[in-house]
Amino acid sequence: MAFQSTFPFEPNAGLADALALLRALPVRDGHWDEMRDASGALREPWRGFFELLGEDGVADLDQDAASVAQQIRDNDISYNVYADNGESRPWSLDLLPFLIAEDEWAEIERGVMQRAHLLNAIVADVYGQQTLLQRGLLPPALVFGHPGYLRAVKDYVPPGGQYLQSVAIDLARAPNGCWTVMAHRTEAPSGLGYALENRMIVSGLFTDPFRAMRVSRLAPSFSQLVGTLAQLARATMSGAQDEAPHIALLTPGPYSETYFEHTFLARYLGVTLVEGKDLTVRDDMLYLKTLAGLERVHVVLRRLDDAFCDPVELRADSTIGVPGLLQVMRAGNVVVSNVPGAGFAESPALHGFMAGIAEALLGEELVLPDVPTWWCGEDAARANAFAQQDSAFLVPTWPESQRDGAPGMALGAQRLDAWRERIETMPDAFTVQQPLPYSCTPRYEEGTIGNRPSVLRVFAIADFNGGWHVMPGGFTRLAAERQSTVSMQFGGSSVDTWVLSSQPFSTFSLLPSPIKPGDLARKHRTVSSRAAENLFWSGRYGERAENNVRLLRLILGSLENSDSDAMFSTLVELALQSGLVPQVDMLAQHSPQTFERTLVANLNEHTGAASIGQNLASQARASGEIRGRLSSDHWRTIVAARNGFRDALTTLTPSPATPASASLFGGATAPRHDRYDRVTLINALEHLSTQLSAISGAQGDRMTRDEAWRLLFVGRHIERVSSMTAYLRVVAEGRQLATPAGFDLLLQLFDSTLTYRSLYPGRFEVPALLDLLVVEPTNPRGLYGVYERLSRKLDEITVAAGSSRHATFSGLLRPTDSLPSLERLCVTDADGVHTELIDVCNELNALVALAANEISARYFSHANTLALRVSS
Repeated sequence: MAFQSTFPFEPNAGLADALALLRALPVRDGHWDEMRDASGALREPWRGFFELLGEDGVADLDQDAASVAQQIRDNDISYNVYADNGESRPWSLDLLPFLIAEDEWAEIERGVMQRAHLLNAIVADVYGQQTLLQRGLLPPALVFGHPGYLRAVKDYVPPGGQYLQSVAIDLARAPNGCWTVMAHRTEAPSGLGYALENRMIVSGLFTDPFRAMRVSRLAPSFSQLVGTLAQLARATMSGAQDEAPHIALLTPGPYSETYFEHTFLARYLGVTLVEGKDLTVRDDMLYLKTLAGLERVHVVLRRLDDAFCDPVELRADSTIGVPGLLQVMRAGNVVVSNVPGAGFAESPALHGFMAGIAEALLGEELVLPDVPTWWCGEDAARANAFAQQDSAFLVPTWPESQRDGAPGMALGAQRLDAWRERIETMPDAFTVQQPLPYSCTPRYEEGTIGNRPSVLRVFAIADFNGGWHVMPGGFTRLAAERQSTVSMQFGGSSVDTWVLSSQPFSTFSLLPSPIKPGDLARKHRTVSSRAAENLFWSGRYGERAENNVRLLRLILGSLENSDSDAMFSTLVELALQSGLVPQVDMLAQHSPQTFERTLVANLNEHTGAASIGQNLASQARASGEIRGRLSSDHWRTIVAARNGFRDALTTLTPSPATPASASLFGGATAPRHDRYDRVTLINALEHLSTQLSAISGAQGDRMTRDEAWRLLFVGRHIERVSSMTAYLRVVAEGRQLATPAGFDLLLQLFDSTLTYRSLYPGRFEVPALLDLLVVEPTNPRGLYGVYERLSRKLDEITVAAGSSRHATFSGLLRPTDSLPSLERLCVTDADGVHTELIDVCNELNALVALAANEISARYFSHANTLALRVSS
């Protein structure tokens, strides 16, 4: 169905036919229309765009919009929203690009270049001679009161005097068509990655207009950033110029609102994505902890806020920073981009002083004006604001003031009289900005050209000689429906930004060129120590949960049997050794009923570190840190297991006691609140057991057999040896090995019942049992076989780490061929106890615990590395 066009008559018949398919909505009164001029005719960039798109292209816009949404889902492009308790939202990208003509861009480029140069000069002055403060061009309270000003950085001079390597400037077009500076981003400017992702999606949909309009490419800007960082790295290398510079992108982690951008940028730029706990400081050097040892880092491209960078000198409660980072920076052994402490330049109050500062530092007038701004900390400015403005935007001078209830931009313009008393009580905390109606950018909405207020973020990249390169295009955001301010947090969206050019477009790209067969090599991803540790513990938690679920199901089944009294103490000891019940709960005299009540009460994740619920939560947490190494089905199963069991526990509602059945907690006459629904619990455990088997299968069948997989394998097998030795020892010490109940219990715990019965039908022989559960190398849960496979994988990890300092684990672990034979394991002492079996179980459990500690020291904490450095 065609819509009646409200576009004015177009002389080009083809263009008129194309636009007849669309209905255009008028922009808001008092706003600049990005698509049409005052007469209602299309502005030249948009005329050219629709002519190139043609009638067929316009008719396919719905399909193109669906393609955008599909690509966002397929690429898992997300944005974490704090207002949603950290839950991620799909990235919001509109279909139509934002078009900027070449002559208009020249003015923006010149203004942004000047602004970036000025901001770097301000930061250099504040941390250097502080002439701006001495001359009264910048109020001291505005600088020293800002949490982004870091006294620890005073007098620090980075290589080349370049404090900022990337700057973002937010621009809005005023109703008269002039661009106005709305905000500076100097701390850790975000949006570069999203701008690139937007470009890759939208340009692929509008290939003909993109090529014909000669849209400027973004790749050279990213190449400039990498080149600048590499030059900075060489300034820290002091004689080791043959060494390849190591650049790391420091992220707060998966819960950061722009974490997707961090991972995307790291891949595109070819740098290492790290969290604070991946890095360590040794001898005033910064190192990345990897499976192969410590690798020096020369440049940190940070995405952390200033105060969180170093818990030693800044915020002591920061768990995402790097202890000692500022000391390494001052020693000249690492460059942090942008320099920590640059955040004070983001204060909105600074706009009121920029014109004077530009004249003083650069001897120039500003190319792009600032939004009219008054800092209320100055009496004259505050009085001027109240005299000129009845209503205005009240914005917090410092980020922290938002926590004290100061209003934010999202609240819209405020009546100043209503705030007079509060402003006068704490004037420094408030800044007044004149309302500026943003220009309205076209937005395709189901056959209609709508429009939304927009803000353009432009990025400037420094070179190593003090110059600046402005990325031709940027990150344009649109306001949410019926909103006058722009915020992605509050439902805004983004659009690709096209800067048109008269020059032939560049084909340069940082994306990899097509791979030829001869280019292929067996390459493995670097395994950071954090990833290695999470892989190791993901394996341990998964195996621990699987073993404990199997044990709990057996215990609950055994307690129903009338002959369970003989095995009761053994069952209690097994539960204690496996962490199903805390030791303190079993100190008093206990009965099967109180024991079962304690088992059920300790299932959820908040009752103890070894509970089934806690193991599932810990496995999900560790696996979440390494999501990039897991298949989608693998990850979903891990989350579903945790969430499903958590939900099942909440449905364990009390059921009424009946004389016909024994109560779980103290007999048939127990009150209603002292019971749990046994059927619900058993069903939940059975379902969880199936899910854990699926997780184990995915780990074995859907992961590349590299160093990462070996760490997960080792974690599982260390836990398996520990559990198996505990089971054998407890049953042997209880002299239940030769009893039918103990015999059957071990077969089920080792998941070997069917195998035993097929090999020895109708036989009840301890030597056959120990042969299958301990000695038989083909049994996947045979103790010696598991121990042997663990030993081999540990040595493979040592070889893969490539460190000559570390001997293999063969010298740490006992060789399998020296372990007691089956004949020795079957020998009993005068009391009928299998002492040799108990001894080897104790020994193997101690050895795998020692191996686990050694793995942590070598590859996670690198304690052995430190000891070697100290001793040498």
